[in-house]
Amino acid sequence: MIEEIRIRDLGVISESTLPLGPGLSVVSGETGAGKTMVVTAVGLLLGNRADAGAVRNGAKSASAEATLTLPAGHAALARAQEAGADIDEFDGGAELILARTVGADGRSRAHVGGRSAPIGVLAELGETLVAVHGQSDQIRLKGAGPQREALDKFAAEAQKQFPAAMATYVEVFERWGASQAELELLRSSSRERLREAESLAAALAEIDAVAPQEAEDELLKAEAVKLGNVEELRKASLGAHEALLSEDYGDAADAVTLVDTAKRLLETVADSDDELAGLGKRVSEVGYLLADIARDLAGYATSLDSEGPGRLAEVEDRRGELAVLVRKYAPTVDEVLQWADNARARLDELTDDSGRIETLEAEVAASLRELEKLAANVTKLRRAAADALSRQVSAELKALAMPDAKLVIELAPAERGIHGADDITFLLQPHAGTSPRPLGKGASGGELSRVMLALEVVLAAVDPVPTFVFDEVDSGVGGKAAVEIGRRLAMLARHVQVLVVTHLPQVAAFADQHILVTKSSVGNNSTGGITTSNVRLLDDSERVRELARMLAGQEDSATAQAHARELLADARAAAP
Repeated sequence: MIEEIRIRDLGVISESTLPLGPGLSVVSGETGAGKTMVVTAVGLLLGNRADAGAVRNGAKSASAEATLTLPAGHAALARAQEAGADIDEFDGGAELILARTVGADGRSRAHVGGRSAPIGVLAELGETLVAVHGQSDQIRLKGAGPQREALDKFAAEAQKQFPAAMATYVEVFERWGASQAELELLRSSSRERLREAESLAAALAEIDAVAPQEAEDELLKAEAVKLGNVEELRKASLGAHEALLSEDYGDAADAVTLVDTAKRLLETVADSDDELAGLGKRVSEVGYLLADIARDLAGYATSLDSEGPGRLAEVEDRRGELAVLVRKYAPTVDEVLQWADNARARLDELTDDSGRIETLEAEVAASLRELEKLAANVTKLRRAAADALSRQVSAELKALAMPDAKLVIELAPAERGIHGADDITFLLQPHAGTSPRPLGKGASGGELSRVMLALEVVLAAVDPVPTFVFDEVDSGVGGKAAVEIGRRLAMLARHVQVLVVTHLPQVAAFADQHILVTKSSVGNNSTGGITTSNVRLLDDSERVRELARMLAGQEDSATAQAHARELLADARAAAP
């Protein structure tokens, strides 16, 4: 809810703070005191168009700021965070500050959570936070989309099977849409798919002709390096062999011979000392190891002789074939093989178009038949809910001094969509014998506010907005009708926060908080005095005086005050 609204230099209000709370808050004051500036301030915070004429005379700018508390997870908090807002969180909720400044030159700025933001962000937040009903404001349920959403939420409460019916319809509609889209794609892109299939087949034939193996490119690269240096390898291996074991190449001492000599010398004295005997065994092991290495070097040198010069040419040719595939299809041979696997799967899909088209045609036809039945069921449930909603709202209108008014909800056949096959329109029949007209047409501002109040009271439990603002909801009524308006505002305030600008004491008597707007003049009006307004929350005694003023224009009259106390007592007794 809105904790408080701070206004500076807006209209006749120089600087004031409206402390709001849960339940019903009313704003009253003499004509011209600036009550409508409260609604104007709320409108600015909701992203409404700024008017430089609303800036107080002599001021450079006007501003409105509101502090809101919202439950954790509220959609407005997520959107504010996207806009970069700083949000103060507490257990179970968070505090969000919205601000709007309008300059005397017409320029406007918005702040969300202390951060500058586009005006459009305020409008987006406002859709989930506040609904304003007044003479010149957009009504919440004016559009076709909000009307359908409101009816569906009411239907979900009134018709217990409606949510399941709607969910089944949406599921089948999405399945039908997916099948239909795939079918249209197959039909419209048959030539492109044929060309793609031919291209994939040619590529796979080229890859299959080469028949690459995993990691073959790296293995061939290593072999090519080896073959390119065969003479150096032969020279090094034979030289190492000679150094280790040279009896086949001359009389020079070699490593094996020297180690063998050392072994024999140690063996002659092994019985004399255990430590020296151990060293002799280790020298013997070295001799065996050197002999093994010498044999392996001889074998390696012999294998080089088997690698003829033609093998290097074969390796380079094979590498060239693989390089062509790598250049065309993927960075490595392994990735070429992966590309080929994916291409084969895609080719199978493309070559099965005719069978897939037949399957999809059957799926689309079956889904369409099912959709028609489901849409008819949704329409039936909606129609029953529409009748119930119309009856309840029409009953509320009778109590709000509109005895002949009736809410008519029309359901007309429409093209199937995600929300069903119905065009839903809320219409108002203001008098018997007149034709119903769309909401917002054919009714005065006060009548329209009462229609919206009746709707909001009925929908409050199923389609709530955290805060409602009503301006001139009591225009043109009095007596018992005014009492009924106050009682229904109090009913609505059981579910949400309600702020009402009123001039009727019967309405104000139902308030949980009563806010008074007073005006005063500074200087001589004949010479250009300035009128200013102040806003303050009334205590119980001050509230009695204000109700007395509203009743008789005599706030000091004992009789008027007694009447005011009686009115308060009656309101408390009649409150829901």
